[in-house]
Amino acid sequence: MATMPTAPSELGTLLRHWRGVRRTSQLDLASEAGTTPRYVSFVETGRSQPSRHMVLRLAQALDVPLRERNDLLLAAGYAPVYTLAALGDEQLARVDEALRSMLDQHEPLPAVVMNRGWDVLRANQGATRLFGALLAPDPIPPDANVLRLIVEPGPVRDAIVNWSTVVPALLDRTRREAVGGVLDPFTQALLQRLRERSDVRQAVAASGTPSAAAPVVDVQFAFGESVVSFFSVVTTIGTPIDVTAQELRLEAFFPSDAASRAAWSAVETW
Repeated sequence: MATMPTAPSELGTLLRHWRGVRRTSQLDLASEAGTTPRYVSFVETGRSQPSRHMVLRLAQALDVPLRERNDLLLAAGYAPVYTLAALGDEQLARVDEALRSMLDQHEPLPAVVMNRGWDVLRANQGATRLFGALLAPDPIPPDANVLRLIVEPGPVRDAIVNWSTVVPALLDRTRREAVGGVLDPFTQALLQRLRERSDVRQAVAASGTPSAAAPVVDVQFAFGESVVSFFSVVTTIGTPIDVTAQELRLEAFFPSDAASRAAWSAVETW
């Protein structure tokens, strides 16, 4: 074990942060990572310089997301090991092909691929038709963000019949679906800004015990005289070793009932 003079340690600060996030003691972390509490303490105070392998073991024991594992490695003086390829790059070709296949197979129902910040990266024709009809005559923005489209004032929000029910569930879902259960700084800031809206605070305050009548919270969109009710299923990439792959998720929408399925078929012809 290499011992160094005690000094402020960026790695130690990050390690303590993640122990706090996971509510894990030095003893529990040491046990999970196959080391000793004394060694964990020395790493946190800067008295010991861990190997790259040990940094990864500690990160894995704390279930740190891949992007932040790279940050831990950099703080320890090592190069990142997890790639950060853009969707569309050759490195993610198989992932991209699988996502496109799932989007196509879900037609004519809407489905989108989003990153961890809820930005839309891919959309099938059904989703393009859904948001195109809601936003018309304006085009779908190239930087469409699902949280902002639903929560902030605009035509999408105006079309959601049960907006006051959807928003509290959506904000709660944003935290639950965060990679590793931890919001990234950008999404955290966006979520905080949305929560500070008076109409959002009112909706959250009025939300009570969920109804037992349905297993999910449906989103009800008004199209003229018709209402189309959707629920969604989210798919993530299994066993990713790329940052982007870990942060991607595909959301597929399904009609909540036969009437909504029929109403959506009518919308398709618009």
